[in-house]
Amino acid sequence: MTFIIRPASMDDVQPIYEMAKRTGGGFTNLPPDRKALTAKLEKSAAGFARAEDTVNDDLYVFVLQNTQTGEVRGTCQIFGHVGQKWPFYSYRIGALTQHSVELDRTFRADILNLSTDLEGTSEVGGLFLHPGERAGGLGLLIARSRYIFIRNHRARFADRTLAELRGVIDEAGGSPFWDGVAGRFFGMSFQEADEFNAKFGNQFIADLMPKHPVYIAMLSEAARHVIGLPHPSGRAAMRMLEEEGFSWENYVDIFDGGPTMTARTDQIRSIREAKESAIVEISDALGDHKKGEKMLVSSGRMASFKTAYGWVELREGGIAIDPVSAKALRVDVGSSITHVARW
Repeated sequence: MTFIIRPASMDDVQPIYEMAKRTGGGFTNLPPDRKALTAKLEKSAAGFARAEDTVNDDLYVFVLQNTQTGEVRGTCQIFGHVGQKWPFYSYRIGALTQHSVELDRTFRADILNLSTDLEGTSEVGGLFLHPGERAGGLGLLIARSRYIFIRNHRARFADRTLAELRGVIDEAGGSPFWDGVAGRFFGMSFQEADEFNAKFGNQFIADLMPKHPVYIAMLSEAARHVIGLPHPSGRAAMRMLEEEGFSWENYVDIFDGGPTMTARTDQIRSIREAKESAIVEISDALGDHKKGEKMLVSSGRMASFKTAYGWVELREGGIAIDPVSAKALRVDVGSSITHVARW
């Protein structure tokens, strides 16, 4: 069984919509709304079709497809430049230290500062893998394919990349962080605000959110407890980001308090370690229980981009790959592919 990552098309609206309904809320980049998803795919098509290799407010949507059945079983996204159409808001956790001579005591207060520090970065997000496929390294394939795309189209992306992880959502679908902070000012439930943001953007945050620092000590215990914590289903994604070189620098999402991870784009591990080689042989001797090393392999540019797992072995003047991955990537002897070790 072979899976490939490829650019999404308008024909993928229905399977992406079905996956969006499984997210359980708080997944802003994958709203369970057909109209919003259609708009995303239209914007993605425009991004893949844009000829200029420059940083822009593009969106690139990809899908994971089973090449044998044709089924779409996962999806992910890349944003070329956040904060261009709407401000990109985060909370930055800071501290205020004050000293009282009379009491001979020093007081430290942790505070949330509304920030647009991360405007102008690129973003990886919108990753969802169908529950029936959460084995065999497919989550890593989806996640790392984005970095290979960025590497092979480097001029289209910023020098810094971020990833927002969904925060803690309770059993009722609400957010303790939202209820303790922004929900006090908006008169909307977390689910209503999250859905509105997914469909229309977050300009309403700029209009209504108070700009003053928020003292964390004044929040409810439930709200304080989840600041900077990922949703339980996102812990593996956080570990994958850390493996790639992302770190948490005290930025959290303004809706659910989940951590926002950042990295220097050129220092992302998959980007740094990937190589480009010419295929000098397609060999039946490579494969599972045979010779070669299993790697992420990728071919094509823009709308022709594809990534899969394949078996690779070094040869004089290039590499050899197995026939199954060559067929999936639609490459032959003489083609160049990008490859990076699986880890």
